[in-house]
Amino acid sequence: MTAIAHALEQAGYSTFLPHRDGLEPYVLRFGKSAMSGLIPGARGGVDYAIFALDVYELVQACDAVVCNLNGRVPDEGMIVEASLAFAIGKPLVLYKNDVRAPFGGADNAMLTALGHGDVESRLDRLPTRVQRALDAAGDGGTPAPQLAKAVSDGARISAFLATLPPRLGKQRWPDDVLQHVLAALTSET
Repeated sequence: MTAIAHALEQAGYSTFLPHRDGLEPYVLRFGKSAMSGLIPGARGGVDYAIFALDVYELVQACDAVVCNLNGRVPDEGMIVEASLAFAIGKPLVLYKNDVRAPFGGADNAMLTALGHGDVESRLDRLPTRVQRALDAAGDGGTPAPQLAKAVSDGARISAFLATLPPRLGKQRWPDDVLQHVLAALTSET
């Protein structure tokens, strides 16, 4: 995914990688067992905050979505992201340069059909494919109320994260960052 982001960034696109730019790097440092001790009962809120930020980035902050299908079975989070992009009419480019696939060399049709069966296999062609998808895109539809709420919550989380010092590194964020993120979900700002 980093190589995909790099190819697009070299072509002038800005990218968002949840594992690099979202809350995941910060949360993962606590591990599953330690997180519950960090903020008692917070796991559901933290999971929702990760979801809301990712949904905001996908629905509102980005112009197109590139999904990495590499692996025998694509990542579950990417499947949700691809489905959301499809549902709201966001330009979607599927990428796979890996021969592993569960159905005789092909991925699940429920996933590949989201990109109209068109899967790019060359990293160097991704920027062109993204531009073509953007050029062909129409206006997206209106998100369902639950999706609109997640987008709104994600926007508040993104705004808070933007106030943190640059280059601080999520692995070194203060322990109270999650408390502030969860508080942002309940604020009306």
